[in-house]
Amino acid sequence: MAKSIGISGFENSIPFKKKHWPGLEEREYRISQGHDSAAVLVVDGEIVAAAAEERFSRKKHTGDFPIGAIRYCLETAGLNPADVDELSHGFDHSPYKAAFSLDPTSAEQYKEVFSREKLLSQMNQHLPGFPSDKVHHVNHHLSHAASAYYTSGWDECLVVILDGMGEVHAVTVYHAHDNKIDKLAEINAQDSIGILYSTLTLHLGFDFNSDEYKIMGLAPYGNPARYHHFFEQAVELLDNGLIKIPLLRLNNERLDRETYGATRRYLDQHLIPARVPDSDTNDDHRDVAAALQECLDKVMLHICGHFGRKTGLRKLAMAGGVALNCTANGRLLQSGLFDDIYVQPAAGDDGSALGAALWSASRNGGVKNVRMPVPFLGPEHSEAEINKALADAGNRIEVVRFPSLEQTCAEAAKLIKAGRVLGWYRGRMEFGPRALGHRSILADPGRPEMRDRINAMVKMREAFRPFAPAVSLEQAQDWFDLPKGLELPYMIMTADVRPEHRAALPAITHVNGSARVQTINKKDNPEFLALVQAVGKVTGREMVLNTSFNVKGQPIVNTPREAIDTFLGTGIEFLFLENILVCRAGRK
Repeated sequence: MAKSIGISGFENSIPFKKKHWPGLEEREYRISQGHDSAAVLVVDGEIVAAAAEERFSRKKHTGDFPIGAIRYCLETAGLNPADVDELSHGFDHSPYKAAFSLDPTSAEQYKEVFSREKLLSQMNQHLPGFPSDKVHHVNHHLSHAASAYYTSGWDECLVVILDGMGEVHAVTVYHAHDNKIDKLAEINAQDSIGILYSTLTLHLGFDFNSDEYKIMGLAPYGNPARYHHFFEQAVELLDNGLIKIPLLRLNNERLDRETYGATRRYLDQHLIPARVPDSDTNDDHRDVAAALQECLDKVMLHICGHFGRKTGLRKLAMAGGVALNCTANGRLLQSGLFDDIYVQPAAGDDGSALGAALWSASRNGGVKNVRMPVPFLGPEHSEAEINKALADAGNRIEVVRFPSLEQTCAEAAKLIKAGRVLGWYRGRMEFGPRALGHRSILADPGRPEMRDRINAMVKMREAFRPFAPAVSLEQAQDWFDLPKGLELPYMIMTADVRPEHRAALPAITHVNGSARVQTINKKDNPEFLALVQAVGKVTGREMVLNTSFNVKGQPIVNTPREAIDTFLGTGIEFLFLENILVCRAGRK
């Protein structure tokens, strides 16, 4: 059996920056590469296990060497490190070593952060004795492309990768066919729409390489027309399908290159002053977010549309952090430019570990290219582990055990109908940033107070942030403007709520009438479907509000103990661990 592990992340990226540029804002240290480290195991061309390191270390977006995730992958398959044929990292900086040698600081950065020697030293520290000839490097965008192509289920498609930057590129376009991934075009990082979006995220008081989705959530509250002209000038759409962003080329000094300082000063002077983190958002911030999102939508339509027309390809696969932007993905879907669009659900840098493993496997015995099911590829915990966590919680909780999934779902549905907020924990954890029904917080989408209540009492996050609906595939087109049977299983695209239902679904309908829809089918997600069907029996709609089981700043829960601790530390009212209902002690 061929066994490939893919990994992502650069453990020394932020420490190197702190050492050489002390005194920056903490947020500015995230202007760096190699976050979201992860490990993925592929055996005989099939994905067996995948998880981000943050779920084990509990450090959100960590770039640390993913030893916790690697150990999990090996344990799941009953393997030892010696059984692994190859370990591939989803970055390869070696072609750019000469460029890094042009100044001493860059040369040291290459050596201490990006070099093969650094990776091998970390391997030796965490997996002593692992042969260096089994350690490989895969170009970052090629890793992303492999993650999209080899999980699309298509023999041939257009692949577009958009992120902040890989080694030196921000966008790469490929023609994937016959087990090959041929490059058609690329845009380098000085014209990165991902970096522009992240720099504006920072300017608007949020975190670079972390909070971009908050800008997406803020944008519908604003008026894009007010700053439309600014972004029209900032991003030039070229006739060859590429783009130029002169605003990002202002950073000539080394410190400015590390912080995008010149770009941010330009934004201060010519757009709006920077927002102080944690201060209130106002119309200026909302309108800039709206214009920025409009700009991103236009750029993605421009790039994807140009190469779709040029190649005649009507199927599009995407990955890279920018491909997590559900609004832009929804615009692409509505555009009619493609017959079908697939976004690999772990599209960020955790997914480059998936691509590195799949690319290596595709060169060594082949990959089974089938459409990725809902990515329940993370850890699950035994009844014994759950019972131990319950026992450790002691007299703080009370427990009710149900004999079947059917009875569990019936009880959960009753509680949801009654306006309760539930933690829902079962089976294997999701791979990627979205909770898709195994590590979720659930509620009734029809209650007007629910969004504010969960934002304030449970998630402890910004009031403008929307929640997503999870709906049975059979009923999706009844509530949302979607073609019958269109599957959106990964919560990675927006669709419009049908106008006649918007008032009845206030907790999941965004201010612009859209929602980030997750469809649930029996084949991929049978237990979650059983729950929403039970909800349908008591509410008349097979739908729940679904958000990730975590609080602000915390990774999604992994273990039963983390689920119980998060339940007890928030306003979540009931917790289901498999077929066990957990309540606070003394609850009436």
